[in-house]
Amino acid sequence: MQRSTNLFLSSMLVLFSLAFSLPTFANDDTYGEAITNFKKATETQHFFNSAYGYAIFPTVAKGGIGIGAAYGNGRVYQAGSHMGDSTLTQLSIGFQLGGQAYSEIIFFKDAKAYNEFTSGSFEFSAQASAVAINLGANAQVGTTGNSAGAGQAGSNHNAAAKYINGMAIFTAAKGGLMFEAALAGQSFTFDAK
Repeated sequence: MQRSTNLFLSSMLVLFSLAFSLPTFANDDTYGEAITNFKKATETQHFFNSAYGYAIFPTVAKGGIGIGAAYGNGRVYQAGSHMGDSTLTQLSIGFQLGGQAYSEIIFFKDAKAYNEFTSGSFEFSAQASAVAINLGANAQVGTTGNSAGAGQAGSNHNAAAKYINGMAIFTAAKGGLMFEAALAGQSFTFDAK
């Protein structure tokens, strides 16, 4: 019992240090830059053209020592308009060590998925997965979970993401190192503008 309490406290300390050392209060430029970067990625271009809306989190801080946590602030858009703000939190238990920062975008296929996400409190199931993309010039594409196919840029195989339960999720690493073998759901809150 004492060991699990110590692990929990250590993980919370890592999360709080990450949350306050990274720019969690993003400004308009940060959101614009993140959206521009995702629009440049070939994996996400057609989602911008066809999605009902999307949520963007320019910086998500994630860290863990046995117990992990993640936090990020975001905005939700529909038809190009900023509709409200969202907060991403995640708590996971399992083999993990390290910290990282990444950007995340969630596309909503239709009004049903958008309304589910913006209902005030939403959580991804453990089956939710994201396509990890590299926004650099020599991008390599990797995946986690079963919602996407993997390939390398320049090869004949392109990453093929699809909507799962009306949502498609992409992440792009910003820095840090994280080694983990635990999957956990992300929770979101939404406050209308």
